[in-house]
Amino acid sequence: MSKSKAEKIVITSENVDLTNCAREQIHTPNSIQCHGTLIVLDKDSFDIIQASKNVEKILGYKYVDLIGFPLATLLNNSSIERIKSCLNKDFASINPLRIKINNETLNLIVHENQGFIFLEFEPVDEKYQNDFLNFYNLTKKIVDEMQISANLQDLSEIIVKNIRELTGFDRVMIYRFDEDGSGNVIAEDKKEELESFFGLRYPPTDVPKPARRLYKLNYIRIISDIDSQGISLPPHPLTNEPFDLSYSTLRSVSPIHIEYLQNMGVQASMSISILHENKLWGLIACHHYQPKYLPYEMRTACEFLGKVMSLNLIAKEDKENFSNKIEIKERLSEVIKKLSQTVNIAESLSENIDLVKGLVNAQGLAICFEGELKLTGTTPEIFAINELVAWLKGNNDKNFFHTDHLSGIYEQGIPIKSVASGIMILYLSRVKDSYIIWFRPEVSQIVTWAGNPHKEAQLEEDGTLTLTPRKSFELWKQNLTGHSLPWLKSEIQQIMEFRNLLIDIIFKKSNELIELNIELQRSNEELDSFAYIASHDLKEPLRGIYNYSYLLLEDYEQVLDEDGSRKLNMLMTLTKRMERLMDALLYYSRLGRKELHLETIDIKQMIEEEIIPILEVSQQESLDIRIVEKIPTFKGDKTLIEEVFMNLITNGLKYNNQPEKIIEIGYLRNSQKSSQIIFYVRDNGIGIEEEHQTIIFNIFKRLHGQKTFGGGTGAGLTIVKKIIERHGGKIWVESTYGQGSIFYFTLEMEEK
Repeated sequence: MSKSKAEKIVITSENVDLTNCAREQIHTPNSIQCHGTLIVLDKDSFDIIQASKNVEKILGYKYVDLIGFPLATLLNNSSIERIKSCLNKDFASINPLRIKINNETLNLIVHENQGFIFLEFEPVDEKYQNDFLNFYNLTKKIVDEMQISANLQDLSEIIVKNIRELTGFDRVMIYRFDEDGSGNVIAEDKKEELESFFGLRYPPTDVPKPARRLYKLNYIRIISDIDSQGISLPPHPLTNEPFDLSYSTLRSVSPIHIEYLQNMGVQASMSISILHENKLWGLIACHHYQPKYLPYEMRTACEFLGKVMSLNLIAKEDKENFSNKIEIKERLSEVIKKLSQTVNIAESLSENIDLVKGLVNAQGLAICFEGELKLTGTTPEIFAINELVAWLKGNNDKNFFHTDHLSGIYEQGIPIKSVASGIMILYLSRVKDSYIIWFRPEVSQIVTWAGNPHKEAQLEEDGTLTLTPRKSFELWKQNLTGHSLPWLKSEIQQIMEFRNLLIDIIFKKSNELIELNIELQRSNEELDSFAYIASHDLKEPLRGIYNYSYLLLEDYEQVLDEDGSRKLNMLMTLTKRMERLMDALLYYSRLGRKELHLETIDIKQMIEEEIIPILEVSQQESLDIRIVEKIPTFKGDKTLIEEVFMNLITNGLKYNNQPEKIIEIGYLRNSQKSSQIIFYVRDNGIGIEEEHQTIIFNIFKRLHGQKTFGGGTGAGLTIVKKIIERHGGKIWVESTYGQGSIFYFTLEMEEK
């Protein structure tokens, strides 16, 4: 395919890595800018290995007379010793060195990289004295103004105004990077006749990754004239490898960047890096529409001001939305106070769910603690949240994640973008499926770009893509969809602080619970032992009372009157009842120590084959026991689970005055904990009054007299509750008096 028939392909920030722009090795250009010259030394011998081709023009020595010769050929011993003395120091603290070569004073900038020493020579502007007093006078007034600035915007405007006054550039801007790599002009000072760039946004491809890396390494970068030819710096004479000029002030300019500046009409530029927490926060970008060289001393002053701004970023950003931050801090204190005073963290989080939502500006919240999900506000449906969490677990291994453009990274986020374009998720435990998610809805936004942000690329004959800089910078508006309001840095910090405090509380509560459980286990063992001994040992005198009463009735029947016989019969009845209570207490105490023999249980089969045949023999009426189809299997102790169903079914038939007694057995899926099944036993019996529903599981608690509904010990439901809890579940009742009851209990589903 010929170049004339080359196919045009649109390149965006998502696929820019495929382009030559991101692949370009801009740190090894084999050339330098023309306003200085460069010499490369061997670190050990101080011999001159290589030099730029303009060395004769600037230093007055022919190229061939330097290569391979000692540095002493060029510099006197005093200058060489000054260079050697700074090799173990920070070069930034001693650069530049003022030296004389052929009676001409030059600035010498020294740096070391990959075993080579680089000497860069630039002309000196005599009006700038290389001393502290001159530097102090250049920067003092500006630093004073920066210190009293009210906020980040004020600070930015002070910087652009003063740097333009200091340097004379036609335009000075502060260009702030967003998380997606795009940038926004947040402050500008310019010549009156120039079109304003304030508020315009630039795509990530305008400052590609290789350039960002170099901006982090070098706080300042100057391009004095884009039309001047790059001066050749030949490769290493032995290895033929190009030299790494990452730290060079003279490094030549990428052809792509030159074309980009030409398209903007810019002839010279300077960039000052603004770093925050070792990340490239932004740039102070200076443009000039004629060639412009700025002496090293002036560049050093600008670099210093950029560093002062970097240090002031935190303080100025903290001043913004100060009242809102105070309010959020108060909410955090209130949440932590409530969590600290509770025993059950999960319950406290659920009870204070709206307070947790208010820790940031969110419209919805989901709290999941060990698989149990609670929602408040405007959120996606539960199934969508479960899908989102599963996707996040597979695609992100961090304990904290946030985005304001979920649908841009998660295809299933498109249907829920109206309520969840922005999410912030905090994992409390990945293993136990515990997390908190804050949701933000979609907010329509109009973004004004400096030209169409999508660059064109040309597909070449060899299949590679050649990226070309944008040629138009006319205002280009884009309606952004699928985005929420961005999460503020203060909000992110707030949630991270909340997580740390919450983990501290959980650890503290865990230690307290461990100690309490040890004590509780000891107390339970003592109680079980006491109950066993008491019930066992009390049976002997109880049997004696019964036997003597029986003998009295039998031997003295003729002597006793009717009242005496009645009282002895009552005594025998009471001792029998007490023996049954002792048996129930003994059985209950054994349940706490009994080892569970787990096996797969088919509920439907167990009821039909084990329980119904027994009931058919003991019940006078016909049975109507309905079992739903396809009840899931689970692992449990079959003997004990059979006792649970036998007790609940028997109660449903026993406490029932309907002519047709109906028992229904079924199950529900636990929407809040997918690993659990909720079983239920429903009857159409007499029901339970609301005030009694919380006490029916207490041991020996009966709601009816001994002669009503066949009597009983009142221990049945207590034993049922104990069995369910031994299997890791819980039981509760819902009942309408006079209409029937439904007993629910949870059991863990068998893993497939």
